Amino acid sequence: MLSSPFITRTLSVDRIMLRVLYALLPGIALYVWYFGPAILVSIALAVTAALATEALMLKLRDRPLRPFLSDYSALLTGVLIALSIPPLAPWWLPVVGTAFAIAVAKHLYGGLGSNPFNPAMIGYAVLIISFPHEMTHWLSPQDMGHSALSLGQQLHYIFTSTLPAGMQLDALTMSTPLDTLKTQLHLGMTVSDIRDLPIYGRLAGKGSEMVAAGFALGGIYLLIARIIPWQLPLAFLGTLFALSGVFNLIDPAHYAPPLFHWFSGAAMIGAFFILTDPITSPTTAKGRILFGMGAGLLTFLIRAYGGFPDGVAFATILMNMCVPLIDAWTQPKVFGKKGSKR
Repeated sequence: MLSSPFITRTLSVDRIMLRVLYALLPGIALYVWYFGPAILVSIALAVTAALATEALMLKLRDRPLRPFLSDYSALLTGVLIALSIPPLAPWWLPVVGTAFAIAVAKHLYGGLGSNPFNPAMIGYAVLIISFPHEMTHWLSPQDMGHSALSLGQQLHYIFTSTLPAGMQLDALTMSTPLDTLKTQLHLGMTVSDIRDLPIYGRLAGKGSEMVAAGFALGGIYLLIARIIPWQLPLAFLGTLFALSGVFNLIDPAHYAPPLFHWFSGAAMIGAFFILTDPITSPTTAKGRILFGMGAGLLTFLIRAYGGFPDGVAFATILMNMCVPLIDAWTQPKVFGKKGSKR
C-alpha cells in the first residue's frame, strides 16, 4: 500500500517542449496527407534557421550553447512559424521569419523567460506585413483535382521559384478559406453561397479543417498531461464561439457560424500551442481567462472587420502587451492581510 508523501517530479523545460512538439505531430501528419510533403521542407528550413540563429545569439551573448540548444524552445519556435506560412513559400521566407523571431523577439529581450511577446507570432507578423504577396500562395488540397507537384518539383520551386514547363502557380495554390470568405463577402455573396465553393468542406476549408482537428487532438493530449492550463484554450475558443454564434444568429448571410471559425485559420493551433506559452501568458487562473477572452474577442473582430483574414497572431501580440497589467489586477490576496495583494 502506498503512503505519503506523494511528491511529483517537476518537468524540465526540454521535456515540456518535447511533449508540445509530439502534440503537433497529428496536425503535421494530416497536413502532409491533405497538402503534400512541402510543409516538411518548410519545417526543416525554419528549424535549421532557428537553431543556427539561437547558436549565433548565444555566442554573441557569451552564453553556453549546449543547455539552451537542447531545451527545444528554438526548435518549437521554428516549427510554429513553418506551420503559419504557405508551404510553397520561397526558402528565404521561413528563414527570415524564424531568424527575426529568435534574434529580436527572444534574445534582444534577454532570452527564454524574458521575452514579453510570443516569438513565433512576432516572426509571422513581420512576414505578413513585409511580404504579403509571398504569404498568400497556399497549396490546394490534393483531392481537388488541381495540378500537383512531386517532392522534387516542390523543392525546385522553393529554392528557385521555377515551376515545370506549362504549369501555372494558380493551378497549385488558392486563397485560404478565411481570405476567400472575406473577399467574396465584399463582392456581395452570402455566407451560404460562399461555402458552396469547392474549397470548402463540411465545417471549414477542405483539408484545413482536418488539420485543425489534428491540432485540437494534440491540444487535448497537452491538457490531459497537464502541460498547458485549461483556462486559456477554453476562454479563447469559448469567446470565439459565442461571438461568432451571436453574429451568425443576427445576420447569417454575412457572418460565418462558430464551427467555421473554430476550424479555420490558426484558431486551434493558437488555442493550444500559441496562447498557452507560459512565458508570454498570465500566471494567475483569472488572468488566463481574461487573456483568452481578450484574444478570442480580438481574433473575431480582426476576422470580421480587419484588413487581415486571420487575427490569431495579432490578437496574441496585443494580449501579450496586457499581461503585466492582467497579472497585477488578478493577483490573489495575501492570507491574513485584508485588502492587500501579492
